Amino acid sequence: MKQVHKIKRRVSKKIFVGNVAIGGDAPITVQSMTNTDTCDVDSTVSQILSLEKAGADLVRVSIPTMDAAEAFKKIKIRVNIPLITDIHFDYKIALKVAGYGADCLRINPGNIGKEDRIREVVAAAKDNGIPIRIGVNAGSLEKDLQKKYTEPTPEAMVESAFRHIDILDRLNFDNFKVSLKASEVFMTVFAYRQLASQINNPLHLGITEAGSFRSGTVKSSIGMGLLLSEGIGDTIRVSLASDPVDEIKVGFDILKSLHLRKKGVNLIACPSCSRQNFDVIAVVNELEARLEDITEPIDVAVIGCVVNGPGEAKEVSVGLTGGSPNLLYIDGKPHSKVNNDSLVDTLETSIRRRIPISNV
Repeated sequence: MKQVHKIKRRVSKKIFVGNVAIGGDAPITVQSMTNTDTCDVDSTVSQILSLEKAGADLVRVSIPTMDAAEAFKKIKIRVNIPLITDIHFDYKIALKVAGYGADCLRINPGNIGKEDRIREVVAAAKDNGIPIRIGVNAGSLEKDLQKKYTEPTPEAMVESAFRHIDILDRLNFDNFKVSLKASEVFMTVFAYRQLASQINNPLHLGITEAGSFRSGTVKSSIGMGLLLSEGIGDTIRVSLASDPVDEIKVGFDILKSLHLRKKGVNLIACPSCSRQNFDVIAVVNELEARLEDITEPIDVAVIGCVVNGPGEAKEVSVGLTGGSPNLLYIDGKPHSKVNNDSLVDTLETSIRRRIPISNV
């Protein structure tokens, strides 16, 4: 079998968002954010359930108003997945949703006003046993930092983060995680590297406003891939101008590529060429669509010819090699010949037979 490189993760404090552990020896979690109007309870619940079905570990919900906070109360009782509430500036909203069962508060302490207001929010977090996420964004740095650095820089982002961290430290509150996001890949990477060496709290990774599905996936994969390969990162969110479900899929694909999480089908497929004995692209696309419900980890290879096919098929649970005839492998061994007309059906059946019934 192929040797798998093991990434040594940065040592971090473990916190809990609901019943989901973040940091320490816990698996790196994948999260997304709803893009519905939070006051539209039915639509928001529906999207949360779709994200949960796609495999999300956590979901963030924006709470911009008190009406949204009241809607959150109704949303929370209709879902099981832990919910992070995204709040800016208004400490009263944070107090309200903390009482309504929020599993984490995404709020920057330095942005909510006077010390007494910060104390109230921290007290609410302590009383309800919920963490805070400090979220620094290169596009919304404090005005004095913008003046000091003249433009967003990794150093400016880290200085901003420590302003918020120092407030929580002063209030003896260590139940927090931090994010340092920019739309520029290297700025983000350099900022996280600096902060990772100075604190042991969990880090939430992301390339913010990464772009469309294609460009955003590329930027997120490069930026987060660099950090994750260095052991930095405890939870991730892929920010795409696309369906939030796509963010979950891409997030798990990134983690699977780095051998940090095994969830669902890991599909190995050739790009196809004139040697292919069947339409690889069509087979792979249809197979991937059929297998979206599978969460149990399983490796599958679909290779169009006999050049690389046998080698890949011998390393996976289910493999297909194109040729005359096409050959199906099970657990690395030749199993049976397969006609082109039945490729997808045969592969799907073979894969599902290897998945526990409760996970199909």
